[in-house]
Amino acid sequence: MEEPQTLSERPRGGGDIVTETRLAESWPCSSPVPLACHVPLCAFPVRDRGLCVWSSVDPVGQLLVLRGHRDPVTAVAFGNTGNPLLVCSASQDCVVTWRLDECREQARRGVDPCGTVLGAPLGKVLCVKCCPDDRVAAVCTGNQVLLLDIEARSVLAQLRGHRGPVTAVEFCPWRPHVIISVSEDRCFKVWDCLAGSLLYSSPVLTAAPLLSLSVDEQSQQLAVGCAEGQLCVCSLVESHCYRCVTRVDLRKRVESFCARTVGPRPCGWPEGSELPSADAPGSGDVVDATLPVLGLARCDLARVRGPDWGLPSAENASCLWIGSSTGSFVLNLANFELEAALRYEDFRNLSIHVAGSCAVTSSDDKAFCLLAPMFGGATTLLEVDLAALVRSQRQPLPGRPLSVLPSSCVSPTSPLCSGTAAERRAKPGGHKRAAARGAVRDQPLVLHSSVRSSGYTAAPHAAAFSRKTAVKGDRDRSSGHRTTHRREEYPSEKSVPTALRRQLAVPQGPAAVCCIQFSGDGRRLACGLANLLLLVSDADLTGTPAVFSGHDGAVSTLGWSHNGRWLLSASQDGTLRLWSARSREAVLCLGKDVLARPVRAAQFYHLDAFLLLSAGPELLLLKYHVDTPQDERRRYKQRSRCSPVCRLPMAGAAEITCLSAVNEFYSYLVLAAGRNRALEVFDLNAGCSAAVLAGVHTRPVHQICQNKGSSFATQQPQAYNLFATTAVGDGIRLWDLRTLRCERRFEGHPSRCYPCGMAFSPCGRFLASGAEDRHAYVYEMGSSTFSHRLSGHTDAVTVVAFSPSVPQLATATLDGKLQLFVAE
Repeated sequence: MEEPQTLSERPRGGGDIVTETRLAESWPCSSPVPLACHVPLCAFPVRDRGLCVWSSVDPVGQLLVLRGHRDPVTAVAFGNTGNPLLVCSASQDCVVTWRLDECREQARRGVDPCGTVLGAPLGKVLCVKCCPDDRVAAVCTGNQVLLLDIEARSVLAQLRGHRGPVTAVEFCPWRPHVIISVSEDRCFKVWDCLAGSLLYSSPVLTAAPLLSLSVDEQSQQLAVGCAEGQLCVCSLVESHCYRCVTRVDLRKRVESFCARTVGPRPCGWPEGSELPSADAPGSGDVVDATLPVLGLARCDLARVRGPDWGLPSAENASCLWIGSSTGSFVLNLANFELEAALRYEDFRNLSIHVAGSCAVTSSDDKAFCLLAPMFGGATTLLEVDLAALVRSQRQPLPGRPLSVLPSSCVSPTSPLCSGTAAERRAKPGGHKRAAARGAVRDQPLVLHSSVRSSGYTAAPHAAAFSRKTAVKGDRDRSSGHRTTHRREEYPSEKSVPTALRRQLAVPQGPAAVCCIQFSGDGRRLACGLANLLLLVSDADLTGTPAVFSGHDGAVSTLGWSHNGRWLLSASQDGTLRLWSARSREAVLCLGKDVLARPVRAAQFYHLDAFLLLSAGPELLLLKYHVDTPQDERRRYKQRSRCSPVCRLPMAGAAEITCLSAVNEFYSYLVLAAGRNRALEVFDLNAGCSAAVLAGVHTRPVHQICQNKGSSFATQQPQAYNLFATTAVGDGIRLWDLRTLRCERRFEGHPSRCYPCGMAFSPCGRFLASGAEDRHAYVYEMGSSTFSHRLSGHTDAVTVVAFSPSVPQLATATLDGKLQLFVAE
């Protein structure tokens, strides 16, 4: 047995994060070099057509060189079971399987290890892979995939269909009879091993040849990497029909990750390495022009993440090792962001800074990266402390934990307390005035029936300019008696509204629907239109809607009060109006005399105690008082009033595009997004900004949607910290307030030109979004691709809303039509 020429005994470079062990100095140089890792073993070819299997646990005692090929080894792979561990190597002459326990025993006796030869000359083999039970080996030779029975030493099937050399193949873990192959023809194919038939053939995915692939069992997703740094992630769920979930540009992800993490040297960063600075030459080119995806492997970060990393579901999110020429990176398959980046140039003492071949594997909190240079004859194994690497590059958490649910009482100096205190101070006087008005006074009694001016004997006159004071659906509430409607729990199972129940066109002529919202009891639906009107109809879209008129511009924002009595609307005419839901009258109107700038967003806040709105770069908190006199003579004289409580400016003086806060229960936090693509969290208990997130999307956020739940559904307390943001052309991102990290992305709906809305279901399990392709999309919170695609629309779907009481979804389109979807 001949050993490699150089075997280092002392670890080099890297310090506490990366430890390098140089394995071999000289071997026949060929590109790409076949490499394989299986903790704690690695395999790589050596000179004289040999295969070296080396253990990182005992480098000297576990060194094993296997010889049996007449041609250089071009593909190698480890088995999946350890009883005993199997190694499969391939060359142009044959495929050989080696049982390591038997080979080590033969080497101890001084006998050359021997393996089992499978098949005849095959031509150039680019990849070999063993099935989960190590009974079948898939060999990629030329344009076909051969399935070889390891025990019977026979060919089971020949899978032909690719138009270029097959570069990689993988078995599906949960469907062992299904394999996936990728080729230089830039597509992947799904095969049935038992029938030897083709199940699915994808279209052309990228402009460059596909080099690697990986199948993740937890998320049931397929990741395919190409030679130009593009990564395509597709869903393998049977009902999803292999649709593409997202496309990842590795270079852009690395640049974005480096921009977030570059700064002061983290604690524990290895000595002898330096972080790139913004002023350093070439700092703009963090990576090469292309980052070929040389290898893909599963990465488990559940054990290295701390309890402060977000939701338990996010902690167990699937991650993927991506091996490239200048580094190895960990990609989160939920939010498609990098969790860690191991760039070789950051560690000066490493022997290889540009790799030509790469194989990565991880176990517990350790990762092993086997590298072969693009030019030269050295093979290097890097042992990475994954926990230390992630900690050194982790973004700092907020100074104090943020939560939608308050953990303390309102501070005496809080803006929320000032309005309440003022109301309490004014309350006794109000009671006195009410008692004075209700007191019986002495009045002269007229007994003469001939005095007609008294009006005692005349029939009552109708009030002039009388309006309809009851909206359909409010009769039981206007009577003052308690409703007998039984409140039922919102069904959490089988609650996806997918069946189109009813469609309604705007009765006042074709006009785009700008906003819709259900009332808190789920019995009414309000719609803001571009033709200056506001409509309120029954939740099932039956009957004649009530019309609210008064705005001189399109109604851009509306919101129901928690008690259902009031309706708030903001218009492009720069005014804000508060309506009585029963009488359709505007009881409060704020115009340019009160608001210096037009209102972009407005809502009720703190259980209807305040009005929260944005005007320009400021967030305004208003205390309001509604006066609804019963006297017909005072009916048209507005006596309602409001007063500002506090003003909070947006960081950078950026104009606020949208805001969101919880009104269904007491909460101190308010979320606001600006035109500078940043999102800011305001704490109104302290009256200041609590956190700022820069670069939330590539474009300004046009909607923030919080998981507010409803009074008909029960959720875990942690779920209320979830919120979603969306921007034109950048999909939807799901965030967690406790960590201020993006936990998941939803990119299956097309939204490139119009700002399409979104909404959480009351149970918190689904997220609906509009789209430009005349469909509405429903996502499950545990999946990155949509689960349902709702049709039946005649134009782009721009607004969606879930009913808080029953599984219903209302959608609105640009041509002024409302659709109601119910659960089947």
